[in-house]
Amino acid sequence: MTRGAPERGTADVAGEPGATDVAGERRQLIGIAYRLLGSVAEAEDAVQEAYARWYAQPRGRREAVVSPGAWLTTVTGRICLDVLGSARARRERYVGAWLPEPLPDHGEWAGGGRGTDTADPADRIALDESVTMAFLVVLESMTPAERVAFVLHDVFRYSFPEIAGIVGRTPGACRELASSARRRMRAERAPATSTAGRAKVVRHVKEAWEAKDITALVGLLDPDAVMTADGGGLVGTVLRPVEGGARIAQYMIAIADRAPGLRLLECSVAGAPGLVAQYEGVTATVAAFDALDGRAHRIWVVRNPEKLRLWTPGRFRP
Repeated sequence: MTRGAPERGTADVAGEPGATDVAGERRQLIGIAYRLLGSVAEAEDAVQEAYARWYAQPRGRREAVVSPGAWLTTVTGRICLDVLGSARARRERYVGAWLPEPLPDHGEWAGGGRGTDTADPADRIALDESVTMAFLVVLESMTPAERVAFVLHDVFRYSFPEIAGIVGRTPGACRELASSARRRMRAERAPATSTAGRAKVVRHVKEAWEAKDITALVGLLDPDAVMTADGGGLVGTVLRPVEGGARIAQYMIAIADRAPGLRLLECSVAGAPGLVAQYEGVTATVAAFDALDGRAHRIWVVRNPEKLRLWTPGRFRP
C-alpha cells in the first residue's frame, strides 16, 4: 500500500493557477477520510469542509501555500479527528452494533465513471486490504489519534513529522501511536486467508443457507465464530453479536424461513468475497466474511438502509 499521487485533469476553479492540482487531491482525501471515519457520507462531508476552508482563504494566502495537497490533507485529518472525537457519544446512542459502511466493487457499479467529477464519492476509494470490514472494524477499536497515525503512516505512507502537524503531537509520539495501533491490529485480526479460500467458504455458506441445511452450515462455521449485525434501529436484526457456529447457523436458518423469496448473490464487499441478500430486487443485507482454517470465523451483517445506498438499484449491478 503506497501513498497515492493526486489526480490530474480536473477543471480549474475560478481560473486560479494550480487549481487543477488542488481539485485533483479529492480522490486521495476521500480515501483517507473514509478509512478514518468508516462512512462514505461522512468522508465526503469532511473533504467538502476542507475545500470550503481552502477557498475561504484570501487568494494571496492560497497562492503562498507551497503544497496545497499537504494543506488539504492536514485540514481533512483534523476534521476527521474532530468527528472521531464526537463519534464515541454518537455510537453510545446508536441502536445495536455500529459497523462501517461496506463498499461494492467498482465493476459492480451501474453508473459513474471512475475519476470523473460525476462519479460517486466512493468510486474514488481504492479497494485494498485497508477497506475490508475486518480491517475497518479493528480501526474502530483504536483511539482517534492512533487511527489517524496508523492510517496515514501505514496505509498512505505519510511521514511522522507530517502526521505530527495533524494530530498535534511530536513525531516521536506519532510513531508510538502508530506502533500501538499496529500491535492492536496484529492482536485482533485473524491470520490472513487467501481471497480464493474466503470465496470458497462464502460460496459454500450461500449454498447451505439456500438449502436450509443447518448441518452443513454448522460445519462451515468456526465453533467460535461471531456474527455482528447493524440495523441502526431502522430494520429488525439482532442487537448483540451472536456467538458460536451452532447459534449463528440456527439464526441464519430462521431468517431463511421468515423471508421466502430472498435472493442471495456472491459479490465483492469492500474488495473481499461476501454475500448480498436482495428482496424484490432491493438490497436488504450486505454480509462480509473473514475465514479461519477453511471456516467462516467472523461475519459482519449490514442491514441499516442508510449504509446501503451504494447498493441500491441503478447504482449496484450484480
